[in-house]
Amino acid sequence: MIYLLFLIWIVANSSLARQYYDSSLCSEDTSNPGSRYTCNSIQQSCKTFLVYRANQHFQVQNLLNISALFQMKSDRLLDLNNIASASQVLKPGTEVLVPINCLCSGEYFQASLSYIVPERTSIEEIACGVFEGLLKSLTLLQDNPSQDNDVDIGVRLHVPLRCACPDNVTSANGVRYLVTYAILEGDAATALSEKFGISPEDILAANHLEPESTIFPGTTVLVPLKSDPVINLNTPDSPPPTPGFLPTITVEKTKNTKLRNLYIAGSVVGFFLVVVALLACGLYVKVLKKWKGEKLPSFADRNSIPSFSTARSSPRSGQTGRSSPRSGQNGRSSTNSCLSPDLLAGIKFSMYNYGIEDIRRATKDFDEDSKIGEQVYKGLIDNADVMIKQMKFEDTRQVIDMHSKINHVNIVNLRGVCYSENDFSWSYLVFELPSNGCLRDCLCNQSNSLSWSQRTQIAFDVATGLHYLHYCIFPSYAHMSVNCRNIFLTSNWRAKLANIGPSTLTVSSSRRNDNIDTVNGWVAPEFPVHGSASEKVDIFAFGVVLLELISGREATDGNLFKESIGFLGGGASEGGCFEQLRSFIDPSLKDDYLLAEALCLAVLAKACIEDDPLRRPSMDDILKVLGRMV
Repeated sequence: MIYLLFLIWIVANSSLARQYYDSSLCSEDTSNPGSRYTCNSIQQSCKTFLVYRANQHFQVQNLLNISALFQMKSDRLLDLNNIASASQVLKPGTEVLVPINCLCSGEYFQASLSYIVPERTSIEEIACGVFEGLLKSLTLLQDNPSQDNDVDIGVRLHVPLRCACPDNVTSANGVRYLVTYAILEGDAATALSEKFGISPEDILAANHLEPESTIFPGTTVLVPLKSDPVINLNTPDSPPPTPGFLPTITVEKTKNTKLRNLYIAGSVVGFFLVVVALLACGLYVKVLKKWKGEKLPSFADRNSIPSFSTARSSPRSGQTGRSSPRSGQNGRSSTNSCLSPDLLAGIKFSMYNYGIEDIRRATKDFDEDSKIGEQVYKGLIDNADVMIKQMKFEDTRQVIDMHSKINHVNIVNLRGVCYSENDFSWSYLVFELPSNGCLRDCLCNQSNSLSWSQRTQIAFDVATGLHYLHYCIFPSYAHMSVNCRNIFLTSNWRAKLANIGPSTLTVSSSRRNDNIDTVNGWVAPEFPVHGSASEKVDIFAFGVVLLELISGREATDGNLFKESIGFLGGGASEGGCFEQLRSFIDPSLKDDYLLAEALCLAVLAKACIEDDPLRRPSMDDILKVLGRMV
């Protein structure tokens, strides 16, 4: 047993000696372990390197421009790279070693630069284009909180590039530098090992990767070096970069005996721990049933609700990847947080169990300034913006069950749940909050108006999310609350559907749901009469969203909107039709749109809001139309 514990300690400490690899792309608005490298060593600073490639963002691709970007003298780059002159024109994709000072700032290592924007562009283009994914666009936005996604000429940005310093374990193994390297197509572990003259196992270990892990173009890895870096540009397995086509690359399996033995030992230990955990859980359930029978007879009419303290807790600083029970105000684990056993069996994804104190801190004790809707608050948990929705306990079950079946990029993710410690009738669901807020607010923002291409992309994203609900899950669902306040936009202006919950019904259901959120007051005419749930109700609501995207107006009066598009009925002449369409289009767009596309969207919207549901198109038909515009 002592040997077993010693082996566990060795494996755990070897894991802590590595930085994590983040497989998400540079443009994704998610912050994962490895999105920024954590300060996990005694060293608070070090001199290290990164690899930069000559690219099309410079009119002349040479060391003079690259050294200016990294705010250093070109002589330093000449000394490191086998290049004759600082003014020598480099071939696109030529790799250049750049020395950097890596500092621990707060929780993360970073190499800080300032960048003055030479022309109007976007945060994503700067992070993923100019700096080639050496930081994520989300990181750039977080370090420049006053800046929107679109950046004007002359703006000065703080750019925290990814870097890391060796910790005690890697230093003891002779590692002097951890070089930040942006992955391109063809950069498998063996190709990198040949390029830098190290073993593939060293690269895998430095990035917390396993032999058959997958690495993706558009991400970064750390290359551990025991001496000053030299790039071997004559590796046979490294094809030239192909901009715009970046498929995934699988890291080749290695045959290192020591590494294989370590995995075998880890598997044995893991199996032993799983057996112990199962035995403990069985004993726990047996004791709990006995305790419930003696102590909680009054809960028999509540579906025999057990404790839910085994849900994975939200990670805290210094505790990433570990779970611990939530504590109440007295520092004890709450026994009042609960779910029914059949609900536990239906949860198919990992979900955090937040404490009520987490919710209070995030919402500033439910301050009115944090309120963004009826019983909906915005907040900050684990450095991420979240949307916290207060909900009745019986509705919570339905929402969790529904989200356990949903996994789609155009639907807001459910992050976790919090159960009231003193009142079983209420609970709180924690959702992601896309950074650009709801579509309605963005349409009202005349100072930063959505472009036409952004609006067509948003329409396509919403249609894709609804198509997923209607056709791709079983049973299929009707959202029943589609409107511009339930559509949220990410940092790169992609749309996500929210409020997938109590108002969302199975298509086969025919019962009336009085909780349907009619924010704009304009719903399909058949619903108030018959009250039946149908995907045709979503089609009608999507048509209303299309009209709001085209006009920028809020659909508070359905009759007024119908009169505004009356010219599409064929009563006006062709010239008059176009003139009336121009007057209907959002004036903030000016002439920055294609009239043919605007007419196509308007005709599609009119078809969606037909009074007869049988005459409305399906979401499949809608996607075929919108797919030609994006």
